[in-house]
Amino acid sequence: MIDLHCHLLPGVDDGSRTLAQSVAVLTRLAEQGVEAVCLTPHLLASDAIAGTPAGHDRVFEELRAAAPAGISLYRGAEVMMDRPLDPRVGQDRVVTLNHTRYLLLEFPRLVTAHATEQALIGVTGAGLVPLVAHPERYKCVNPTLAQRWKELGAVLQVDGPTLISPRSRGERARQLVAHGLADIAAADNHGDDRSLRPVQDALVEMAGGQQAELLLLANPRAILEDRPLEPVPPLVWRLSIVDRLRSLLDRSTQERT
Repeated sequence: MIDLHCHLLPGVDDGSRTLAQSVAVLTRLAEQGVEAVCLTPHLLASDAIAGTPAGHDRVFEELRAAAPAGISLYRGAEVMMDRPLDPRVGQDRVVTLNHTRYLLLEFPRLVTAHATEQALIGVTGAGLVPLVAHPERYKCVNPTLAQRWKELGAVLQVDGPTLISPRSRGERARQLVAHGLADIAAADNHGDDRSLRPVQDALVEMAGGQQAELLLLANPRAILEDRPLEPVPPLVWRLSIVDRLRSLLDRSTQERT
């Protein structure tokens, strides 16, 4: 597996706080079959033209020297679209994933559909491919809007742990997979136990081996190598009875509080 979204560059954002914490997480991920991760600390679009924040290069070299064998580290950023992207970001590609055309980006929580479209048009206009992080997070998202994003040139990264969650965000993520709109999955690890291994296991259990291969390995590798992605066939996600009951219980609890 290859995970292109994590916050394991220690001490730079709300993710891992120390080098030891990051090394421990990377060791566990390597044991679970993750062969590469892309470190994607938070960055505002308004600051992206300045490139990598001061100090990140040193921290990365320290982490790379201490990282366990068997897992490769790459660099990028998760860019919050607080303003239109400066077109010059597409020229130097300092904050893209492994200096490719692919830019991992996110939107404010209460973003409108129109605002997302305008932001994506700006990113593609800069010669980049928008990789939308955790699209299921935004309440405006549905398969129709996600299809519109793809028509505008975007690719979509569903959140792996959310995909196997019975909550409403999980339902939105599974809809994207069911419609063949998801391109990759990532864990968005913040120095914790989030991982893609349970996602891989769940996909394989549902006869989704081809989808697992594309979402967790082939397409992430293509991004790192700056290649086009392969379409992921639709897969209807079937929750177990226990998950469905838990979902109903969670909703009932939320209604009472």
